[in-house]
Amino acid sequence: MTRKFRRVAKDKKTGVPKKYLSGAKNKAAKAAEIKRTAEAYRKGEFIDIKAVSKSRTKQDGSKKKTTVRRRRKKS
Repeated sequence: MTRKFRRVAKDKKTGVPKKYLSGAKNKAAKAAEIKRTAEAYRKGEFIDIKAVSKSRTKQDGSKKKTTVRRRRKKS
């Protein structure tokens, strides 16, 4: 018996699930990267995980807050 997966909403332009593209600065570029990585995985080719991770964080649209550590005043 084949496995059945729940249907998910996909992006009309790229065919990639919308959830994967949410919050991206450039949805087309992110979808292309996802498809490229998936194809390499299917073929059993080498995937540079560090580069994939870097490109995905670069695509992230959310603003990251950097915390500043305050030094205590000497009494």
